[in-house]
Parts: sequence; structure tokens; C-alpha cells
Amino acid sequence: MLTLYGIKNCDTVKKARAWLDAQGIGYTFHDYKVAGVDEAQLRAWVDEFGWEKVLNRAGTTFRKLPDTDKEGLDVDRAVSLMLAQPSMIKRPILGTGECWLLGFGPAAYEAALIA
Repeated sequence: MLTLYGIKNCDTVKKARAWLDAQGIGYTFHDYKVAGVDEAQLRAWVDEFGWEKVLNRAGTTFRKLPDTDKEGLDVDRAVSLMLAQPSMIKRPILGTGECWLLGFGPAAYEAALIA
């Protein structure tokens, strides 16, 4: 079973869910705001993609941080920020059981799930 990680009211997550539903692909939805995120899972994503891609610097939550929290980021500080405020994690993240997909793009989802 696929697992889609994200936040229910995120527009990109809504697009990913709509695409999966339209294709008739079953999945479990893991909402960070409700269930949080496991540190081991977060570190696995960081190992796979790099903390720079997993940390959503364009989001409101990150932009509202004091400059002192944004400066001199490294992997451990970035993971700590994302654990404290999971809305800073790029979304959605889809686990297929064979691979992870970061963000949403219909072509990437189709290649991983249908082709």
C-alpha cells in the first residue's frame, strides 16, 4: 500500500490525492499536522534527497522563523526544525514501497505507479 505524507489543506497535496483517486490507486494518507513525523523516517528522506530539498524554505512557516534560526543550517538543525514544525517539510512525499517521490508531478507519479 502506498503512503502519501503531507498536510490535508496543502494545495499540492490536494492535487496529488486527486490524481491518485482519479487513477483508482489506493493509498494511506499521513497528515503531519495530526500524526507528526517520525525522526527516523524524516532522516531517511533527508538521506535520500538531501535536507536542502526536504526543507520547504518557500513556505510561510519557514519564512516566519527568526533569522537566527534560518542562518547556518546543517542537516541536524534542519531536521530539528522540521520535527518541531512538520509544515516545513516539502510535500507531498509518496512512498511506493520501492521508492520515494518528493513533491507532486503527474508525469513522475505515472512513471512510478503506472508505467
